[in-house]
Amino acid sequence: MPQDPAAHHRAVQVSRALARAYPDAACALDFSNAFELLVATVLSAQTTDVRVNQISPQLFSKWPTPKDLAGADLEELQQVVRPLGMFRRRASSLLGLAEGLVRDFDGQVPGTRKELMSLPGVGRKTANVVLGNWFGKSEITVDTHVGRLSRRLGFTSEKDPLKVEGDLRALLPHADWTMLCHRLIFHGRQVCTARAPKCTICPVVSYCPSANPVPAES
Repeated sequence: MPQDPAAHHRAVQVSRALARAYPDAACALDFSNAFELLVATVLSAQTTDVRVNQISPQLFSKWPTPKDLAGADLEELQQVVRPLGMFRRRASSLLGLAEGLVRDFDGQVPGTRKELMSLPGVGRKTANVVLGNWFGKSEITVDTHVGRLSRRLGFTSEKDPLKVEGDLRALLPHADWTMLCHRLIFHGRQVCTARAPKCTICPVVSYCPSANPVPAES
C-alpha cells in the first residue's frame, strides 16, 4: 500500500507504545540453540507454541542434534510429535529437515534466508523466525496475529503474508522489525483479540483507525 509521512509517524508511535506495554516480549518457543529453534518453529505450524513447548523436552533429549534426528526411528518420532496432530506428516518433515541439515550444511543451521529456505519444510516465515531470534537479524515474521493486527491498525490492507511484510518494511525502522512482531503477537493474544478486542485497555487505541474510524463525509 502507498506510504506517507503521516502513516510512518503513526506506525512508529504504535511501535513505541507497544514497546512500553510489552517490554519483556520475546519468542514464545522454548529453545537453547539454532537447531532447537528451527525444529520448534517448523512444528509450530497449525498448532500452538504452548503445545510445541510441551513435547520439546522429550524430542530434544532423544535427538539433540541434526545427525541424531536424521537417524531417528520414524515410528518413535511419530509418537513423540503425536500430541501436535498430523503426526505422520510432522515426523516425516522433521526427518527431511534433519537430513538436509546433515547433507547440505554439515549439521549446522545456516544463517541466511536463502540457505534456510533450501531446507525441506522451511518457508520464509520459519526462516525469518530463526534469523531474527537466533542470528540477531532484524526480520518481519507475519503470523496470524501480526497479519491481523497489521490490518486492524491500518498498516496494510493486504492478506498475503509477503505483501504484509513488504508494507511493514516500508513503514517501520529496520531495527524495530523483530521486536515489533513479538509485541504484536503478545498484544493480539492478550488485548487485541480477533472476536472481542479489549479497546478500553489498549495501549495503542488512540492510534488505531479501527477503534477510531473516520466519519463518512455527508
